[in-house]
Amino acid sequence: MTERRRRKPEELRSHRWYGASDLRSFGHRSRAAQMGYHRTDYAGKPVIAIVNTWSEINPCHTHFRQRAEEVKRGVWQAGGFPVEMPAMSLSEPFQKPTTMLYRNLLAMETEELLRSYPADGCVLMGGCDKTTPALVMGALSMNLPAIFMPAGPMLRGNWGGETLGSGTDSWKYWAELRAGNISEGDWAEIEQGIARSAGHCMTMGTASTMTGAVEALGLALPGSSSIPAADSRHAQMATLCGKRIVEMVWEDLKPLEIVNAASIDNALTAVLALGGSTNAIVHLIAIARRANVPLTLDRFDALARRTPVLADIRPSGKYLMEDFYYAGGLRGMLARLTDLLDCDAITVDGRTLGENLAGARVFDDDVIRTRENPLVAQDGLAVLRGNLAPDGAVIKPAAMESALLRHTGRAVVFRDYNDMAARIDDPALAIDRDCVIVLQGAGPQGAPGMPEWGQLPIPKKLLQQGVRDMVRVSDARMSGTSYGACVLHVAPESHVGGPLALVRDGDRIALDVPARRIELQVDAAELERRRAAWKPPAPRYGRGFGALYLKHVTQADKGCDFDFLEAGAPTPDPEIH
Repeated sequence: MTERRRRKPEELRSHRWYGASDLRSFGHRSRAAQMGYHRTDYAGKPVIAIVNTWSEINPCHTHFRQRAEEVKRGVWQAGGFPVEMPAMSLSEPFQKPTTMLYRNLLAMETEELLRSYPADGCVLMGGCDKTTPALVMGALSMNLPAIFMPAGPMLRGNWGGETLGSGTDSWKYWAELRAGNISEGDWAEIEQGIARSAGHCMTMGTASTMTGAVEALGLALPGSSSIPAADSRHAQMATLCGKRIVEMVWEDLKPLEIVNAASIDNALTAVLALGGSTNAIVHLIAIARRANVPLTLDRFDALARRTPVLADIRPSGKYLMEDFYYAGGLRGMLARLTDLLDCDAITVDGRTLGENLAGARVFDDDVIRTRENPLVAQDGLAVLRGNLAPDGAVIKPAAMESALLRHTGRAVVFRDYNDMAARIDDPALAIDRDCVIVLQGAGPQGAPGMPEWGQLPIPKKLLQQGVRDMVRVSDARMSGTSYGACVLHVAPESHVGGPLALVRDGDRIALDVPARRIELQVDAAELERRRAAWKPPAPRYGRGFGALYLKHVTQADKGCDFDFLEAGAPTPDPEIH
């Protein structure tokens, strides 16, 4: 670990608020006294913003009230001054139409909280899906010393002796209920047993994918992303975050020193080896672009071709995050991939990734596979291109039936989600197991917000025939807990006139995952006729944040960030008047 020059108290950013001998600093100090703080509590000490996304509507962060106190304990012990700052909570189960609509709003809030207040460094408390990338995006743009404190997965679920995984088993048993294979009573019991503690999804959904990615990126303490929320070691980790951020401020170790092309590759490799969520592609592109790293879909695909899936976790595998932690966690898994990682990459603890992986062990080779016995040898995720997705689309081969990796079928098209919901279970719907289900109007602008609608439902009449997977194509995302032969993130989206908007019932669509192709088998002249007749839909919003979103959001292959947030010179600190 390289020794860094330690800053002096008068070099702290907060000194501009508290340290001067003028009327304005008098006001800052007197108001601190109003809250019960003595000058000795903060004078000459790093002020640590604890950005807390706790909310009574976010079950993933139920424990964050207590964790914030444990972070504060660490900050006080290390000689800092903690200030808890609530930020918008993106609650995946409850927020509509989708938390993705508000990811950039939380990123903006995080950046501006840190800029406008006397913060020298920050602890970012998140974990529920979009919360993690939003906090990291905002912290990168502000570039104060920052450490991410992950929420941790919930405990495994249980029903009638069966282990349940959030999301994954919801979809599974919903299909069985619609097929008539379980009763309404069974379904009610599953509802009561599938989510048993605080914490985010314990399957390899977007939450566990992104917290693992951020640890591999170097922005979280080693091993922190795997600890279950209910484990006492999670509380200990929170305090360690508080202690470490104070030292990071003195060392002036900032996110943009940690996040670069090499560390981004480390994060991608971790996501692929975890069998992670397709959502990670959108989020990591946005994160990379905030750090001026030109990440593209092609880089994901190149790394996917060389990276084995080692984590046997649902929906691709059979275990859950609790099992993963006790088997050795992320450190154990990454220790088996050091030849695919840049082990010289620096991390928030001041050590290199290689130093942090030294001595890591795996205790269960069924949960964290060996390189000789991977869950999937390669292609945990795959990027598709073709005339239906000229700017790319993604699919998760490990979570689909292998017979569908190469498939051609007749399109059954739904113009939007409501159209699909109204007709998908109609017995008269002209559809069979070989068809390709297509959903339009579900992208960044079309939905709006690119919701997790991409695991399109299989018609009830086909479920009753035993069908459990079909090729499905949309410009939507899908939950990382979902599974199936779902082509996602089709870009450009249909709402802005992408080729997906031109698909009609009866068209033939060819999917070839090994060849990375998705083709609409329609004559080019016919497509041009359809394009000439296409009319752009009316905007979904005429005012407020929605109007700002529609005007500035980029397409899926660019990360769905706002164009004015991912570029331009850094915003200067405010003047203190």
